Amino acid sequence: MAIDIGIIDYGMGNLRSVANGFESLGGKTLILTSPAQLSEVERVVLPGVGAFGDGMKNLSERGWVEKLEEQVVQGGKPFLGLCLGMQLLATTGTEYGHHQGLNWIPGKVDRIVPRDPSIRIPHIGWNDVDVVRPEGLFAGQPKLMTFYFVHSYAFQTDSSDVVTSYCDHGMKFVASVQYGNIHATQFHPEKSQKHGLALLKNFLAIKA
Repeated sequence: MAIDIGIIDYGMGNLRSVANGFESLGGKTLILTSPAQLSEVERVVLPGVGAFGDGMKNLSERGWVEKLEEQVVQGGKPFLGLCLGMQLLATTGTEYGHHQGLNWIPGKVDRIVPRDPSIRIPHIGWNDVDVVRPEGLFAGQPKLMTFYFVHSYAFQTDSSDVVTSYCDHGMKFVASVQYGNIHATQFHPEKSQKHGLALLKNFLAIKA
């Protein structure tokens, strides 16, 4: 039986909660501990919680970057980045210094600076998301959905064409992106109950 979802273990995320979300929908998952395993799965998920620089360091040192380029960027395998996994798609990140990202989607990851200084950062909790491209992960879903966030930095893209939704927490920021076969969310669908499961189900339905 083909493995639907490969979840990358690079030391930066709660892999089990992501796997549980897909498995509750009938998906077959595999925690990937070696880049060579990418060829065994139909779709790839890069989860992550933590700092941008640490995430890129772990991906590079463990040999993931070249193999991900081969399987996702060149091979067209459906990809889903979650939280830090979305931010690492950017060109650069400014968390604790200046770091090079994967540069799959041109842009920069910067700290959220609220209009009102009394608004708490990090942004932790539930927030509405305004869907601007009702396709891909959002196919068949309402224009306004609610998801769970945990972050202090946000992805500023060079092109609004890749943005699929926005959120506002003291400032408007990109909540999700899509560029061809590459999908990503700043929020955690695996922690977002029915709305999150609806997105994971849509990702499972994307043809590999």
